[in-house]
Order: sequence, then C-alpha cells, then structure tokens
Amino acid sequence: MLIFHKKYFYLTLILFFIEIFIAVFINDGFIRPFIGDVLVVILIYYLIKTFLRVNSSVAALSVFAFACTVEILQYFNLVNLLGLQNNKIATVVIGSTFDWKDIFAYGLGIIVVVFLEKFTKKEYVGGRRKK
Repeated sequence: MLIFHKKYFYLTLILFFIEIFIAVFINDGFIRPFIGDVLVVILIYYLIKTFLRVNSSVAALSVFAFACTVEILQYFNLVNLLGLQNNKIATVVIGSTFDWKDIFAYGLGIIVVVFLEKFTKKEYVGGRRKK
C-alpha cells in the first residue's frame, strides 16, 4: 500500500545530500568507499519507508538482499556485460568492482537501521504508530 511518510522522506533527503557531498568532495580510502556504502543502504531503506507501508524488518532484509545482489552483479562485471563501461553514471550507480568489504558495510548499515527503528520504537505500519 502506498503512503507518504514525512519523517522518512526528510531522512532520505538528508542522506541523499550527504551521499552527493561524499561523491563530489571526498576522495579517500575510508569515508567514500565504506561510509558511503553504509549510508546508501540506510538511504534506500528510508526511501522505501517513505512510500510503502511495510514492516521494518522486511524492508531492512529486502534492502540488504538488493545491495548484495548488486554487489554480486559487480563480481560478474554487469557494467561491461551491458556495454556501459564508458558511462560514468552507470559505472557509479551499478559499480564495477566486487568487494567483500562492501557487503560488510551494507550489513553494518542495515544493523544501524534496525537498531534505530527498535531504539526509537516508532515503527509506522498501516499509517499508524506501532509500539
């Protein structure tokens, strides 16, 4: 069921701008590759929760599965298979290099989301606050 949840929308926007800032201005060996990956799964989680009425655990596991699938597709050089290796945007969005550390970062991001959802105890399902 579709909804619009302001709290998750604002969190999505904040994380989106942080990700853009990291991509444009930071070129190091930790924040951009690791923290960026931690934040991207949190961003996707909040994006889903902005528009869909879904249980937090289901959303978190779905986002983690999606991120791992994208990482596995990087192992098989999906960008090259699609002929997009010269497309900068496709290379950044899909990625081009498989790394186990990325999967660890995704897992850490999902753990952060689950912790935040449980800690705040403000899960919204069906348009109502669930305690």
